[in-house]
Amino acid sequence: MAATPAWPPRSAPRLFVSGPLLAGQTLVIEGQQAHYLAKVMRVGSGDAVIACDNATGEWACMVASAGKRDVVLEVRDHLRGREQVPDFTLCAALLKKPNFDLVLEKATELGVRTIQPVVTRRCVADKLNPERALTIVTEAAEQCARTALPDLEEPVKLDALLRDWPQDRALFFADETGGAPAAEVFRAHTGPAALLVGPEGGFDEAERAAIRALPQARAITLGPRILRGETATIAALGLWMGVSGDWTGD
Repeated sequence: MAATPAWPPRSAPRLFVSGPLLAGQTLVIEGQQAHYLAKVMRVGSGDAVIACDNATGEWACMVASAGKRDVVLEVRDHLRGREQVPDFTLCAALLKKPNFDLVLEKATELGVRTIQPVVTRRCVADKLNPERALTIVTEAAEQCARTALPDLEEPVKLDALLRDWPQDRALFFADETGGAPAAEVFRAHTGPAALLVGPEGGFDEAERAAIRALPQARAITLGPRILRGETATIAALGLWMGVSGDWTGD
């Protein structure tokens, strides 16, 4: 006798919706999300969709109908609660649009709790489209089965970031001029932390001095090579998650 297939299947499409969700609730999905479900994923009546509300977690839903303009879902089973991601903030200097898009996407996939864009003197951009940025982090969270969207803050100038820095949060500063090996610094610290990565041209000397003057700052090095801003960000986040984050299995 053949085994009953698991429901919902692992291949079920995922999407974030407004919540909170409740068992028995009916969801009407419209716009781009409806197009994605009906035209891209080609869901039909009886198919499974996994919905996340960024509040109660993840729910299995069944497609009641899929039309040209909307997809109607019936909320069925609560699969898991909203995850507790590590208390880690990424403070990333704004880069060229495609490069910063990559930073937003990979920071979300790697499990950052908060993304704080930063404006420095050598930034090639000083603005961020909030709707576009939210779309990028939402799609990244859906792709990696994350149930908690990162908090996406408005860009802030570096001097304001340093002026208002909380006393209880370490700031790991990726300094291209040198610092302590990142893994050693990450391993030695416990508690709330953040990573600061500069723009394409790096920090200027005045900015570097201001960062190093912050008592909570810890200058780190990511090896002997000069890394692009997006590469340094991804490398440092992966290293921190492996040493002190939720990759450790503790």
